[in-house]
Amino acid sequence: MKTKIISPNEIQLALDELNNGGLVAFPTDTVYGLGALAFNQHAIESIYIAKQRPIEKAIPILIGDLSELDKVAEYIPKMALHLTTRFLPGPLTCILPKKHTLPLAISATATVGVRIPNHEIARALLRAAGPMAVTSANISGQPSPTSAQEVYDQLNGRIPIIIDGGVTPGGVPSTLVDCTGAEPVILREGPISLEEILLAIGN
Repeated sequence: MKTKIISPNEIQLALDELNNGGLVAFPTDTVYGLGALAFNQHAIESIYIAKQRPIEKAIPILIGDLSELDKVAEYIPKMALHLTTRFLPGPLTCILPKKHTLPLAISATATVGVRIPNHEIARALLRAAGPMAVTSANISGQPSPTSAQEVYDQLNGRIPIIIDGGVTPGGVPSTLVDCTGAEPVILREGPISLEEILLAIGN
C-alpha cells in the first residue's frame, strides 16, 4: 500500500477513502488520529491491524457536532448533556451507553467513549464523514505523532492517506469521564478537573 500525504483542501480524497472502507490519519487538538467510519466493522478492524493494537482495547468515537451524539449513544444521560454542552468541543471524552448498531470492534462492552475535538480540520472531516472511530495514529506503544511526517514515519505502507494539518499541540490526553452512573467517575485525569465537572452538573 502506498501512503499519500494530502492537504486539507483535498478532503474529498479522504472522504472517498473512508467511504470505501479505508483509513485516514488527520490532526486533532491533541495528536494526529487514525480513523475509520464508526459503523464499518471491517474498517475498524483495519485500525487494529495498522497500529498493531491489542484487540481488547476499545476505540473512542469522534463526532463533529453535539447533534450527532444520538447516532452513537443509545441514550444520553442528563449528566452527559451538561458536560458535553459545557466542555465540547474540547479535551473531554464522555463514556456513554453504546448504540446497539455500533460494531463490536468499537468496544466489547455496553459503553463507548465520545468526544468532539477542538480542531477545525478534524471537525470539517467529521462533519462531512459522520461519526468516526479514532485513535492515535501510531504503532501501539510508540510515541503519539504531532505531525503528518511523524505519522508517515510510523505508518507508511500501512494506511492510504494522511491529511497534513501542520503540527498539533500534543500534550495531555482528554479527561475521560464515565457518565453512565448516578455520579461522574473520572477514569483518566486530564485538562478538565473533577471540580470543574461537578460544577458543570450542578453539584
